Amino acid sequence: MSTHISSVLQQLGIQAINAGTSTGSTWFQSNELIDSFSPVDGKKIASVQITTEADYQKVIASAEAAFKTFRTMPAPKRGELVRQFGDKLRTLKEPLGQLVSYEMGKSLQEGLGEVQEMIDICDFAVGLSRQLYGLTMHSERFGHRMYEQYHPLGIVGIISAFNFPVAVWAWNTCLAWVCGDVCIWKPSEKTPLCGIACQHIIAEVLKENQMPEGISCLINGNYQVGEWLTKDTRVPLISATGSTRMGKIVAQTVAARLGKSLLELGGNNAIIVTPDADLKMTVIGAVFGAVGTAGQRCTSTRRLIIHESIYDKVKDALIAAYGQLRIGNPLEVANHVGPLIDTDAVAMYQSALEQVVAQGGKVLVEGGVLSGEGFESGCYVKPAIAEATNDMAIVQHETFAPILYLIKYTGSVENAIALQNGVAQGLSSAIMTNNLREAELFLSHAGSDCGIANVNIGTSGAEIGGAFGGEKETGGGRESGSDAWKVYMRRQTNTINYTTSLPLAQGIKFDL
Repeated sequence: MSTHISSVLQQLGIQAINAGTSTGSTWFQSNELIDSFSPVDGKKIASVQITTEADYQKVIASAEAAFKTFRTMPAPKRGELVRQFGDKLRTLKEPLGQLVSYEMGKSLQEGLGEVQEMIDICDFAVGLSRQLYGLTMHSERFGHRMYEQYHPLGIVGIISAFNFPVAVWAWNTCLAWVCGDVCIWKPSEKTPLCGIACQHIIAEVLKENQMPEGISCLINGNYQVGEWLTKDTRVPLISATGSTRMGKIVAQTVAARLGKSLLELGGNNAIIVTPDADLKMTVIGAVFGAVGTAGQRCTSTRRLIIHESIYDKVKDALIAAYGQLRIGNPLEVANHVGPLIDTDAVAMYQSALEQVVAQGGKVLVEGGVLSGEGFESGCYVKPAIAEATNDMAIVQHETFAPILYLIKYTGSVENAIALQNGVAQGLSSAIMTNNLREAELFLSHAGSDCGIANVNIGTSGAEIGGAFGGEKETGGGRESGSDAWKVYMRRQTNTINYTTSLPLAQGIKFDL
């Protein structure tokens, strides 16, 4: 490990062996370890101690106790804690962004951008802490007033994925905190050190403000630790990010106890390219969407649906652009593409390319695993492009890797929209066109069936201010901006009678 990375770890409080269970400033020790290896160079970064069931119970007890006092704290005061957290993140943006890049494998620009997302959601949440609005309604009864208000739920369980090892936690927890909830986070076992670093940062803020233990809790381990959360009736909301397969298990488990779940699952995102598209913008959006984070974003562009009249022109431009991609150490800013998360991901990538050919597709830009100097980890692959049809089994499936499928459409844009919607997932979508009618149709009731629909930008990336999430097998959850905060609260309708009589609703008479 380089001296530079060692310095980064030191700034973030990462040791060779780290306790993996925390209620804030209190950390619990255990004997079993998770080792974190970097896909950048294959080297072991550090180890994290797995949460035991006994310590999980201590975490739950601490969170329950903290909630009783935290929920009574004025929301703007809770927002002040989040503001201070955002300031700490500004100070530590560089080392935390580098840890994200080194442990997960995304480019340094993307690692820093992920920390910026954390800062942005802190800013959003601070403003939100003064805007947790309800509604006032007119009663049908004389001398009565009706209104709605929102109350905190309690403990929010957060299960995050490796591809955004810090931002997705912040999206959830910053909103949950200003709503008055306390949080228990289980980060991905593939990126546990990012979770340790974030817990150190927020624990310092909470300690400085003399807040109780249990407001921000951390647990670590494999799926069994996650199951403790999803099965626990003391945790009213589970926010889970990951594969559709995982999400279905979480949804069934939480629903069986009538809990609430917020699911952010798979995407099979497409860009429609019409004859009226700006070619330069199309290439930039498609290439970044397909190869950014080595194709390991839930919003990564998987399919490019191109009108037959411009198909060859777009194909040639993409092939030329792929020839300029630089693959290598993501901590070096000049590189566009870093590694996949691990060798299991590489095997899935290789299998997908084999299936493309077996199912009748044609590879236009060859893939393959890179080896030799700088690629010792075995996790670096070449971004690939293949011609395909939308009904191929492999195209219908989300492969978390840099493989882009080119699909030709004929006739009107309605045909392209039907192809785009013709998959099980419904996260992000885009259309490239300068035709106003095509753009408006794409955004209409008869258009994209995805939770995100963009015009003249790609599928990848989202701003904090808008609610993030998708439909169908993407799970239906919404995080981040807009009114996504409401999922972290329970709604209550209140009626106040300020008269000396008791009239019943709907004019019912009940005289004694």
